[in-house]
Amino acid sequence: MSRQEENPEPRQCENTALPARERGLQGAEVNSAHSPSPSSRAQRTQSETEKESVWDYPRPPRLEPSPKRIRVVFNGVTIADSQSTYRVLETSHPPVYYIPPEAIQMQYLHKTGQRSFCEWKGVANYYTIVVGDKQVVDGAWFYPEPTAAFAPIKDYVAFYPGKMDACYVNEEKVQPQPGDFYGGWITSDIVGPFKGSTGTWGW
Repeated sequence: MSRQEENPEPRQCENTALPARERGLQGAEVNSAHSPSPSSRAQRTQSETEKESVWDYPRPPRLEPSPKRIRVVFNGVTIADSQSTYRVLETSHPPVYYIPPEAIQMQYLHKTGQRSFCEWKGVANYYTIVVGDKQVVDGAWFYPEPTAAFAPIKDYVAFYPGKMDACYVNEEKVQPQPGDFYGGWITSDIVGPFKGSTGTWGW
């Protein structure tokens, strides 16, 4: 949105009328000519084989429930805290977490006119987040009418970790996906290389 899962910006999911940040999250096709070679992807250390490689994730992306504790902090306030989330997994992308609205302090989220399209999940809407004297425009997104395959995340909210003070999976602070286009959450158990930085757009 998907700047993840399901975002962010040279526009990639086809939608001329709507900004395509979310295209970058989950909608782009693989260009094998520019993807890391099978041999380079196979060169993992022993410790890495015990982790999740984003190159083992599927495309089309997969939706799965997550029991891990997910927290989002903005301007010193924990605005989301849940152990009943979903994550979206797609080839070359770190997971994107979708949080139920009942686990979010929704008074801090304000809908904007921003829209984007993902070929897998549908049309995303966006929230600007305002806490005290600090705000971030289009810092989160959601699907009010997702496709059938992603119906469980209807109205669930995903946050761009790079725009928050901090995001946590269990007690580990998340690193944002490279670049400013995607919204994936990188933790120590997730192995790249990750799409998003210069030279990876064809992956």
